[in-house]
Amino acid sequence: MASTLYFAYGSNLWRSQMDRRCPDNKFVGTARLPDWRWIINTRGYATVVPSEGDEVWALLYELNQADEEKLDGYEGVPTSYVKQILPVEYFGGHGYGKVHQGTRTVEALVYVDIERTTEGPPKREYIFRMNSAIADALIAGVPKAYIEKYLRPFIPTDDKIPNDAEDRVRDTIESTIGRLNSGST
Repeated sequence: MASTLYFAYGSNLWRSQMDRRCPDNKFVGTARLPDWRWIINTRGYATVVPSEGDEVWALLYELNQADEEKLDGYEGVPTSYVKQILPVEYFGGHGYGKVHQGTRTVEALVYVDIERTTEGPPKREYIFRMNSAIADALIAGVPKAYIEKYLRPFIPTDDKIPNDAEDRVRDTIESTIGRLNSGST
């Protein structure tokens, strides 16, 4: 069965999410897409846009056909993203790609939103997933300088996200206790 190398630059940097979405995936290393830029678009999710002199770093996964089809569904192909095969610089084992002038290059699947290419704010749920993704990306070797320059302007750190979950839980508990007390009097 044929496999595809997938360039994961958004929330799929989060290895646990990739394992849930594509259970047979194989992480093969980090990769860099030169002359493109990472943004959050008006839909509230990450995409990449051509941009001379910029770069996008990602984790590279090997996918079988079944996992690629599952991922197409998660990514909303062809409405939210289209699939493009692009040459990326690969930093990993020697089992993939060709070396040209000291750089190992592979052809990789990149999901690109070609309709929504202007910047917008991230969806709130996406911030959590991206922070998990950023943590895994740093562990895998994506440069911190890249994260700070390209991702952090869109994705606040967890400690800067308004977290009302604790307040909502406390209010629910207090409301429930109030209802129980009023019913027992």
